Amino acid sequence: MSVIHKIIELETDPGIGIYNITPQIKDFIESVSVENGQILVFSRHTTTALAINEYEVRLLEDIKVYLRKLAPETETYLHNDLHLRDVPDDEPMNAHFHLMAMTLSSSEVIPIMDGKLALGTYQSILLFDLDGPRKRSVYFQVYGE
Repeated sequence: MSVIHKIIELETDPGIGIYNITPQIKDFIESVSVENGQILVFSRHTTTALAINEYEVRLLEDIKVYLRKLAPETETYLHNDLHLRDVPDDEPMNAHFHLMAMTLSSSEVIPIMDGKLALGTYQSILLFDLDGPRKRSVYFQVYGE
């Protein structure tokens, strides 16, 4: 059994961005020649998240509306009391983005069968940057043979 890892970096756009990282994951699996096993995909930030879903423009907009309803920016959040904690000068008031990230997931594990992701027809691996624009990194770890 082999364990192989990689970190990819992405520059994201302002606001809530949803990025299809399935092609990068497929390329990585092909480069390591693992036929059967699994891949862990891990988001390395507290205001990013991962999900497996359909990458369709209208659905992506629905998801953004849904997340904004769950954690509205206009609510009062203790995390946003920046004067009560030690923070850098450019610290944003982003408690709502942390809460959105918590409703999703920081990782996904996907089976690899015959050298390919065992995803369903309409499934893609999506990275959510809830607090862009930023430079983000995602960790991949393949385990298999």
